[in-house]
Amino acid sequence: MNQDRIYMDYNATTPLEPEVIQAISEALQDAWGNPSSSYIAGAKAKAIINQSRENVARMVGGKAEDIIFTSGGTEANNLVLHTAVEHFRRSCRAAEEGGGHQNGSSGLPHIITSNVEHDSVKLVAEQLQKEGKADVTYVPVSKVTARVEVEDIMAAVRSNTCLVSIMLANNETGVVMPLPEICQRIKRLNRQRERLQILLHTDAAQAVGKIPVHACELGVDYLTIVGHKFYAPRIGALYVNGPGTRTPVYPMLFGGGQERNFRPGTENTPMIAGLGKVSSPGIFTYITF
Repeated sequence: MNQDRIYMDYNATTPLEPEVIQAISEALQDAWGNPSSSYIAGAKAKAIINQSRENVARMVGGKAEDIIFTSGGTEANNLVLHTAVEHFRRSCRAAEEGGGHQNGSSGLPHIITSNVEHDSVKLVAEQLQKEGKADVTYVPVSKVTARVEVEDIMAAVRSNTCLVSIMLANNETGVVMPLPEICQRIKRLNRQRERLQILLHTDAAQAVGKIPVHACELGVDYLTIVGHKFYAPRIGALYVNGPGTRTPVYPMLFGGGQERNFRPGTENTPMIAGLGKVSSPGIFTYITF
């Protein structure tokens, strides 16, 4: 019966590539050890994770150290918004303790996003607003282009703006947002700000695997990757431009120190293997219809 059906919901979930299924199966069988352990099965798991990190980084034009594996896109997006709010709070406290100019960064942190974001951005922003932890501006997309316009983003910027989060491609319309232009304008503005820099994030869940995605060319600080949108399993990754050095990351979880303490918890080696396989140069390609 399945042979008589045509599956047309790829923006929700793609099927797994046969090579990905094989990579997951091999990891389950041969790399079952704890990646933090030194024995053979653990060392195999660690090697798979390292290679997968390299593959995912290469796919989006980053470095291996820029990739943080997560349980999925929802966790990655939550981590970015959490980090932006925490970074604002710490920046304000440092300015107060140093007796320096706060660059207007007083009051609540301000987040700018669009009115067509995935719920894993939208609902997080709404919750932060509800709890009195942030102010949020939801910039509407144009009724003509269905894109969020650069000038509308810039008009929404305040002295206490700490994050701009705009998806790269919309999951319902397929419209690609003008991220390079937004990032260029925000970075130009950042050069005029003494202390608080506006962080830039894009949820690229619906873009990776369908159009070329290069984080540095886009100009973002954070980029969300979701495996099950391009033939990989349900696992995510967050690209961060120099995590903990150039770009802040504050963990939401605390534990055994995995993922350099940014996202602790024993790594899900088989799912990471699947994501790494689909991201590898010999396998990775763009979805065509």
